Amino acid sequence: MSSAESSLPGSSAGLSLVSSRDPLQSHTRYIRVRSAPNSRYVEFDFAIDDPSLFVELILPLQAFEIFCQANSVVAMTKQQAAGIDAEMDKWRYGHDTLVGRSHSSANQQ
Repeated sequence: MSSAESSLPGSSAGLSLVSSRDPLQSHTRYIRVRSAPNSRYVEFDFAIDDPSLFVELILPLQAFEIFCQANSVVAMTKQQAAGIDAEMDKWRYGHDTLVGRSHSSANQQ
């Protein structure tokens, strides 16, 4: 069997879900739950290393618990969440941005 074949799924070597050479193992993995308690699905943000750069995910509760355990997640702090929300508001509403200041100046003239 060639070395390429031995790394294929179903081969005698098999594959593990997380390689010991996983370059992301040393990075903190963050979650922020967005859904209400007792919801059918858990809506949450997931980030690796930088809490402000996240993806939005939805999983059933049991799958969410497995996901959190498999990724050794850390909950975002209130300060991290507040900072992210403030940045999102700047983009959403134009406050404290170059475009927002330009728009405000144009309206005052």
